Amino acid sequence: MSSKKKNLDSVNIPPFETEDLRKNLTAILDAEFHDPIIKKNIKVGNFKWGVYAFFDYDGEPIYIGQTNEKLRTRIRRHLTNQRTDAVAMSVLDPFEVFEVEVWPLPQFQTTSGTDKEARAYLNALEELIYRQALKDSKFGAVLNEKDPPAPLIEVRAPPSLRQRIVSDDVYAIRSHPDFRIARRSLVIARLAQVISERKVQGGLRRVLLTQAKRVEWLAERRYLALGGPASVEREESDSETGDNDS
Repeated sequence: MSSKKKNLDSVNIPPFETEDLRKNLTAILDAEFHDPIIKKNIKVGNFKWGVYAFFDYDGEPIYIGQTNEKLRTRIRRHLTNQRTDAVAMSVLDPFEVFEVEVWPLPQFQTTSGTDKEARAYLNALEELIYRQALKDSKFGAVLNEKDPPAPLIEVRAPPSLRQRIVSDDVYAIRSHPDFRIARRSLVIARLAQVISERKVQGGLRRVLLTQAKRVEWLAERRYLALGGPASVEREESDSETGDNDS
């Protein structure tokens, strides 16, 4: 027994779910996406400029972001690096992310990150995707702590790629509603603690409110699916149990 435990302790591999996330995240970031500028397919994660969105197990949009440092770098930082602000502050829980959608911007692939025209386009696209996410959300809200920059120009959404980053095996574990309720409640508790210990802006309190609505919705759906009020037992009366003060 002890030798077996020692062997397991010495295995230098990450937990199954962590390895699964990395593998599936690599799969979407390495997926080919057509670049009309050079007329070739390149890996979607290698595009420098773009907007991305995360969706939970119900298809609910939960986070929108942008980058001009490569989609691969920014998305990996969110989902595999605990030092990002969104993760560290318990705004975003990587375990909640089921699908990722990306909108690459090939026309700015060789453009400097300080280019004003490119940045205006990126900001406008993020705001467009953000507003659409709010429309698609059951709660009219996502978990972004801040609103995107006000758009200076009008843009249309370019072609995108959307793909799940969770295998069937991990889905079987994480999709159970009780697991999700417990996980979501834990994140809320952590976020509430962060808020109680720091001077925070209104955006973080909005995230807390949105998370509370999300866990309430999930808990109510689970309760009703299992019978709702009809599933609640009634206490026995004192006469039935034989309790009598006299």
